[in-house]
Amino acid sequence: MELRDLYRDVILDHNRSPRNFGRLDPADAAAVGHNPLCGDSLSLTLRLEGDRLSELRFNGQGCAISVASASLMSEAVSGKSLPEVDALYRDVHALLTEPAHQPAAPLGKLMALGGVREFPARVKCASLCWHTLRAALDQAAGKAAAATVSTE
Repeated sequence: MELRDLYRDVILDHNRSPRNFGRLDPADAAAVGHNPLCGDSLSLTLRLEGDRLSELRFNGQGCAISVASASLMSEAVSGKSLPEVDALYRDVHALLTEPAHQPAAPLGKLMALGGVREFPARVKCASLCWHTLRAALDQAAGKAAAATVSTE
């Protein structure tokens, strides 16, 4: 099996059986993300313990890339410190947009998103959940009153 096939299988698996799908109640922060160009929409709720993202859930609807990216993200960031989450955000953004990017730390299953870079119209599908997470974290830090993201 080629690496490209393995990555495709990871995307398909996370789309069919998304991890951490649902809503946290109560939550420390929430955000809504929407991509009006393709109709992807998701809401994200999270809980913090100090400077650590202890738990994250998402729900909504979208294409396979959007759902898989949110599922992969939810697994990758849960339990991480906020600086670690920020580093992952930057690495995944670069993975999606920069062909020669070398991540600061191993990305594991998140590497499956690297193939999206070959389809520029789908980059917003894969990055929607990451921008929504950043909006929720900004809300939790008091940097933003409303946490809504649109990736036009």
